[in-house]
Amino acid sequence: MKSERLSECPLHGTGVRPDYLVGRRLERVLASWHRYGAEPRTDPLDVWLIDSEGATTHVTTGSDRCLIVETSVPHEGYDMAECGRVEVTQVHNKTPFADHLGKTVLAVHEEADPSTGRIALELTFDSGRVRCDSWSGDLRLSSK
Repeated sequence: MKSERLSECPLHGTGVRPDYLVGRRLERVLASWHRYGAEPRTDPLDVWLIDSEGATTHVTTGSDRCLIVETSVPHEGYDMAECGRVEVTQVHNKTPFADHLGKTVLAVHEEADPSTGRIALELTFDSGRVRCDSWSGDLRLSSK
């Protein structure tokens, strides 16, 4: 599937074109979460999709509310003292991607805003779809 041309984010550029994921199997997913005390996890800050070719696709949001899609390896978790900590862990059942582990990406679709660039990415599997959105600067993941 061919994605439409995206507006470039003024701060982060265009990132990678996720079309290369089509035909690849989703092998693993890692995510980072901000944890503060014993509070439950909220939506992840980042996700890393590791495919059957060994490529790692990083999905996160930018400070200007764009959706960043780039190739990069997961970072380590870190402590922010009284502000909590960021944990990076493998995802098993904690995001909508869990239902599609071992499945092949059939299509990708991106949405863009003229002022901020990419704002959404949707991956289609034979088992359903996962949508990644930048919502008020936060990463939101949902299944369809």
